[in-house]
Amino acid sequence: MRMCSIASGSSGNCIYIGSQSHHILIDAGISGKRVEAGLKSLGLSGQDLDGILITHEHSDHIRGLGVLARKYEIPIYATPGTIAGILEAGSLGQVDESLFVKIRADVPFSIGDLDVSPFRISHDAAEPAAYRIACGERAMAVATDLGIYTDYTLEHLKNLDVLLLEANHDVHMLEVGGYPYYLKRRIAGDRGHLSNESAGKLLCEVLHDNLKSILLGHLSKENNYAELARETVKLEVQLGDTPYQPGDFPIKVAGRDELSPCIEV
Repeated sequence: MRMCSIASGSSGNCIYIGSQSHHILIDAGISGKRVEAGLKSLGLSGQDLDGILITHEHSDHIRGLGVLARKYEIPIYATPGTIAGILEAGSLGQVDESLFVKIRADVPFSIGDLDVSPFRISHDAAEPAAYRIACGERAMAVATDLGIYTDYTLEHLKNLDVLLLEANHDVHMLEVGGYPYYLKRRIAGDRGHLSNESAGKLLCEVLHDNLKSILLGHLSKENNYAELARETVKLEVQLGDTPYQPGDFPIKVAGRDELSPCIEV
């Protein structure tokens, strides 16, 4: 089982997860051309994809969806609210609605040998969901666009081998930056995005001996940068009520415009 971030950030998100025999994307928020280039670097093409899982209907998560769906007729998995939001947005061009597969939070399903567990997230979208993917005894999750997290969130992020976790913004950079006040409120609110500090606190709750790798993702271009996100998260782990130290786990940052290292377990 492997994970690779093709792109992750406030300007576009697309994460690959696959096994030996089945391959999926979580979101397609970059151009179809960039998605295909990313897949090619993994030895794959759009024809190899068994599904695209959409977290929510915002453009940085669906920008390339129409092109990919039309070209390869890939099933699109999303909640009813997200599907309605995608269709209402009208930004994808003509998409065969029979490609949409309705899923619901807390109702697991399978795509080949990949077992998918969707779970609710707190974000200002119609019916957003994050995804935990398992194959045999291995499990990975992608958890971004989290305004807040709860015990429910943590339950879905425990006992993972690999976690891609949102570290969207530095609180101080957001406060003093040039965004209008309403946008600052939205980002920092309960239906916005997780800060570096909050990401570190969440991580303290789900660390365990067998966690192999952590990727920090969905960084804001204006209110964060990679080294600050990583060091802030590591500090929270160091200071947190946990037996672990930040050096016990590889903590890397998923890039906005380049592929992350491919993580295999």
